[in-house]
Amino acid sequence: MAEPGRRFGVGYALAPKKQESFIQDSLVNLARERGIDLIRIDTEKPLVDQGPFDCLLHKLRGEDWKRKVEEYAAENPSVLIIDSPDAIERLHNRISMLEVVTELEIETENESFGIPKQVLIYDSETLLDPGAWGEGLNFPVIAKPLVADGSAKSHKMSLVFNQDGLEKLKPPIVLQEFVNHGGVIFKVYVVGDYVKCVKRKSLPDVSEEKLGSLEGFLPFSQISNLTTEERNDDEYYKMMNLEDAEMPPERFITDIARGLRQATKLHLFNFDVIRDTSIGNRYLVIDINYFPGYAKMPSYETVLTDFFWDILNKEEAGPDDLPAISCEK
Repeated sequence: MAEPGRRFGVGYALAPKKQESFIQDSLVNLARERGIDLIRIDTEKPLVDQGPFDCLLHKLRGEDWKRKVEEYAAENPSVLIIDSPDAIERLHNRISMLEVVTELEIETENESFGIPKQVLIYDSETLLDPGAWGEGLNFPVIAKPLVADGSAKSHKMSLVFNQDGLEKLKPPIVLQEFVNHGGVIFKVYVVGDYVKCVKRKSLPDVSEEKLGSLEGFLPFSQISNLTTEERNDDEYYKMMNLEDAEMPPERFITDIARGLRQATKLHLFNFDVIRDTSIGNRYLVIDINYFPGYAKMPSYETVLTDFFWDILNKEEAGPDDLPAISCEK
């Protein structure tokens, strides 16, 4: 436990947009009340000349930044680095990102989990030959850039319906099986031991009948076009109604969150989960993101301040003390 009156310094190094969304007055003031000062790091200056910090919070990339963090950690071994650049780097590759899910060993009663079938395509010849993709990967597929670094380019994804849709894609690219999931995605936020699951609208299902009449591909930004005919269909609206979407079992999602945290050695991340409607109790992890948009999470100020307090006081709960998941619509 910290000494009475002890104040902690949390240095943060974030890209401008991330800083604007995350470092809000509500968070800064609440943390200050708890004895925690959030201090902006000047990335143009050596880290060793700044501080002192009790904790370093960051979401930046590049060898230069990685070197600065490593040098600072070497000179200040007691400082908590949230999180290791090497651990974060694993999530910047869409293949290694999801491989971690396949490494988890979690006992479940009625549910199963995994990842969609996917393949990394390096050249156009393989891309244009679905027979070379490997067993079980069929249209429609989601085309995603290999690099997942939060840049605008990394978010350019497409839903590809047939061979014609492959023509405009440029390798290297990841092709991921599209699984009908009732138009609902579950976003699971992890902050240390804290886990919160929320549900959001997602891509609509694609029927076999519909598949034959669709254009070659659609960027995610135009997916709404896919539902033009169904917009007046009461059944479609019912399918997309979040109120009707059943949440995944709490302990099941909590166990996955805990397993991912231990496997990745990360404190701050979220992962996206869908339910395979063809099976019902099978869930697929389709994406993992480091340091997501926590400001969108209800009461994020309290959650993050509690997290800082716990780790700075060296009282972070052990794996068996993981609190109950909080699920919201």
